[in-house]
Amino acid sequence: MTLLDVIWLGQPIWMWLAFVAIVATLLALDLGVLHKKQREIGVSESLVLSAVYIGLGLAFGGWVWWYLGETAGLQYVTGFVIEKSLAMDNVFVIAMIFTYFAVPRQYQHRVLFWGILGVIVLRAIMIGLGTTLVEKFGWTLYVFAAFLILTGIKMWKTADKDYDVGSSGALRVIKKYLPVTDQLHGEKFFVRQTDAVTGKSSTYVTPLFLALAMVEIVDVVFAVDSVPAIFAITTDPFIVYTSNIFAILGLRALYFALAAMVHRFHYLKYALAVLLIFIGSKIFLADLFGLTKFPPIVSLSITFAILAAGVGWSLWKTRGVKA
Repeated sequence: MTLLDVIWLGQPIWMWLAFVAIVATLLALDLGVLHKKQREIGVSESLVLSAVYIGLGLAFGGWVWWYLGETAGLQYVTGFVIEKSLAMDNVFVIAMIFTYFAVPRQYQHRVLFWGILGVIVLRAIMIGLGTTLVEKFGWTLYVFAAFLILTGIKMWKTADKDYDVGSSGALRVIKKYLPVTDQLHGEKFFVRQTDAVTGKSSTYVTPLFLALAMVEIVDVVFAVDSVPAIFAITTDPFIVYTSNIFAILGLRALYFALAAMVHRFHYLKYALAVLLIFIGSKIFLADLFGLTKFPPIVSLSITFAILAAGVGWSLWKTRGVKA
């Protein structure tokens, strides 16, 4: 047996290394080639890049289907679609964060890029913890399921309310313990400034850093929903993590297109609320009908139907509405 044949978290380690290599390559191309210089990304470029990332994510899902089987493939696609959909809600909140800190469009990609790197690490930690809990305590899945149902109900009730960046407790704590500049300093997260009174030079964080910190904090909040959601689909760490990360990788590209038409998806939150309730409920429904697991093809079909209804209704109700 060679090192590449070693099984790690349920799959051969070479599969994990191949996935990491793909992600590293995509990030290197993004930062080192496509967006080497800070510039504003237009809607058309955003849509093209988003389509490429979605295509790559689905292509990886096709490979999972071929190598691990139909069930694993359907689980990957379902997880990918769910995470991509929940990320759309995340995009709307990120747009509010950039507006609050008055971050110019040419610097937004920098924040999103470093935000994605943080997300990759944070999701790995959260999924690792989730996997450990599910393996040691099987009843954890029912806790996740109940949490998703309650979260869905709460999302439905608060769907018309916007995220208030200024009232965030995390933002108040950061401002309390870190010196913050009043103005942006280009693409810099940190700057050296001299205090006018003491004459001492200190390192200050800029509003661009505050925007990055809030993006990371918001992702942790959203991950509390999305990670249990994918665990309700499958408990295979490889499928959970890869579907999550491939869905998130295209978030930067998708952001610039969605941010320009946030007003057209007003009712999407209601669909996402229904989706979370469905995902949580299906674990209890599977037990009720004596099933080991809810059929993957049924789960994927219902997921598509809920999201299509939410997007379709949003576009219909907001037709003719200008931003």
